[in-house]
Amino acid sequence: MTIAEHDICLSYKGVEKKFKNITALEGIDLEVCRGEIFGYIGPDGAGKTTLIRMAMGITNPDRGECTLLGSKDRRKARMNAGYVPQIFSLYTDMTVNENIALFGSLYGTSRETVLKRAEAILKRTGLWPFRERMVGKLSGGMKQKLALASGLMHTPEILFLDEPTTGVDPVARREFWAMLYELNREGLTIIVSTPYMDEAELCTRKMFINNGKILDVGTSEELLSRYDKKILKLELDERRAKEWLLKCAHVYDANLFGSSYHIVVDDAAAAVLAVTKELELRYAEAPELFEITPSLEDLFVSFSGGEPSCQK
Repeated sequence: MTIAEHDICLSYKGVEKKFKNITALEGIDLEVCRGEIFGYIGPDGAGKTTLIRMAMGITNPDRGECTLLGSKDRRKARMNAGYVPQIFSLYTDMTVNENIALFGSLYGTSRETVLKRAEAILKRTGLWPFRERMVGKLSGGMKQKLALASGLMHTPEILFLDEPTTGVDPVARREFWAMLYELNREGLTIIVSTPYMDEAELCTRKMFINNGKILDVGTSEELLSRYDKKILKLELDERRAKEWLLKCAHVYDANLFGSSYHIVVDDAAAAVLAVTKELELRYAEAPELFEITPSLEDLFVSFSGGEPSCQK
């Protein structure tokens, strides 16, 4: 994807980062456009948080260069960036209003402006009726909305969210993403890290990263078009089945997704014959087996070399 320089709001060029003997990032080359919802997708420890902290100027690359909003001085540029960290970091012994007013004042904004913005943002996020409630008494979803509201108090150009919906119920997650889409339509660039593939689908572009290395970047369609394997679905909820499935001809991998297996194969027709033969030997009534279209979840498992993420 070719991007005009004035459209780039975040870039990493040849970035490397180590913490003692651990390589956190290696050879990172990435450009994010203004107006995107861009996803950093990968398992825990992949390097997602380090990328965000580097963009915000919290940590620096050992090699290479990172620019934010066209500036190498990321600490200065982050005055125009919002940040919602992975761990909730607002004051639980203060009210919603007190927290958001404090956050707004940290940017040198006048009290009158802070109060006006706070009212508008709290109404937008549905927190206005709870403005006098102690933060410690809010639900997980409401706390994340408050963290988002705090990150918007200075009307940033770009917003970073580090796994913002971890531990939040599905309804609250949908509401949270609806707000992100509304903000994006108004021109806010959003960068979100997540291990959840339903959230990855909501990003306009996404990057798969693991062990500090970028594995692929693109839209869902672009990423899946480059996946060269086929997927068979086996309606069998039996964890030990993986052992014999991997011994079947043309089978590269097999992972349990809920109550069924996704079997990674190179030749669907030949693999169906091989797996069906084993099923007939092992079961009086063979479970259903059929080919399905690969999903981002299959791609995630392929890239991470692990099990499917806990939510789909």
